[in-house]
Amino acid sequence: MSIEIQKKHHRTFEKLKQVNKFGMEFWSSRHLAKVLGYAEYRNFLPVIDRAKTACANSEQQIVDHFVDMHEMVEIGSGAKREMTSVALSRYACYLIVQNADPSKPIIANGQTYFAIQTRRQELADDEVFQRLKEDEKRLFLRNELREHNKQLVETAQQAGVETTLDFAIFQNHGYKGLYGGLDAKGIHQHKGLKKSQKILDHMGSTELAANLFRATQTEEKLRREDIQCKSTANRTHYEVGAKVRQTIKELGGTMPEDLPSPEKGIGQLEREQKRLDEK
Repeated sequence: MSIEIQKKHHRTFEKLKQVNKFGMEFWSSRHLAKVLGYAEYRNFLPVIDRAKTACANSEQQIVDHFVDMHEMVEIGSGAKREMTSVALSRYACYLIVQNADPSKPIIANGQTYFAIQTRRQELADDEVFQRLKEDEKRLFLRNELREHNKQLVETAQQAGVETTLDFAIFQNHGYKGLYGGLDAKGIHQHKGLKKSQKILDHMGSTELAANLFRATQTEEKLRREDIQCKSTANRTHYEVGAKVRQTIKELGGTMPEDLPSPEKGIGQLEREQKRLDEK
């Protein structure tokens, strides 16, 4: 799939966005259905229902993300009729493309677009997170990544990644996708870290966030597609990493291997934080 097609799809999703009288963005379910290749809106309704179920399972309020509405729909010869529709939040769109047909390129690109944009919006809306200092952000994200890596290990095991060596190979596939071909050892050397320093413990918040997104999306994709083959799991991890890298590039960001490594490791920050808590 060409980069130009991906960019075109991303622009399409952005153009579909509307803003209500309260300044809140939303997407029309009928407009989204057409773009995603559903000729008949009725065939799109089960996808919306599955997305609502996923919303409830994630302990989110359905009414906050799926709002019933009416809109004028063209029915031919220039005539229009008022029909039911749904105003979708960005998160609702993300859940919809996760539950739609992944074989369609437009949906595959939609999964990347809404996942990235939803995560960016979550962080932008989190005032507490925004007020955190860089070191505190690093501690928060490193702990998040530590927990999600545990989930990734469990899911990878179900996909046939069984031994410690298997998982090291699996993990390196994700790194190679995200870091332009560099594996864990290559990243370590590229950043000039000492032998005792772990790469994840010497990442800034931006780099940790990229790796957190890589891990969570890989875990979800392995589960969603019920992958049972070790080589397929490795390829999936690489593809997710490469997709995250491509999105960073499209957004004009710095490639993760070129981001600076903080002087203080996570271990040192944790010890400093513990001393502060004890005072």
